[in-house]
Amino acid sequence: MQTPEFRAEVELTPAFHDCDAMAVVWHGHYFKYFEIARCALLQQFGYDYPQMLESGYLWPVVDARVKYVRPLRYNQPLKVGAALVEWENRMKIEYAIADAASGEVLTRAHTIQVAVDAASGEMLYVCPPVLWEKLGVRPA
Repeated sequence: MQTPEFRAEVELTPAFHDCDAMAVVWHGHYFKYFEIARCALLQQFGYDYPQMLESGYLWPVVDARVKYVRPLRYNQPLKVGAALVEWENRMKIEYAIADAASGEVLTRAHTIQVAVDAASGEMLYVCPPVLWEKLGVRPA
């Protein structure tokens, strides 16, 4: 059985208020760009944050890693991609921020989110069946 691909891409341009005095995007704002792409990805299979809560689960980010390859600059057209690469015991989403014109990858990152029962606050060690249903896959 071939593994399905879950990917999304958004285009954005850094605003002036996201930049420092050198017109370079402040490193903390990259997470905002990842979040925009992550929401686009989750919306593709109908399991964005409101649907997560409705299903009885919270999905906090418990780990985030970023590799800043080249700086993002004010008003630079960008493409931000997000790909769900793991979903059995956690959601691992990989990101790439690229220059829209050249395609050069400027940043790579990933986040890990785990399911938490909203009622009890207990972390689950296996993703709940609702995620697999939304993805249209069966657990391994």
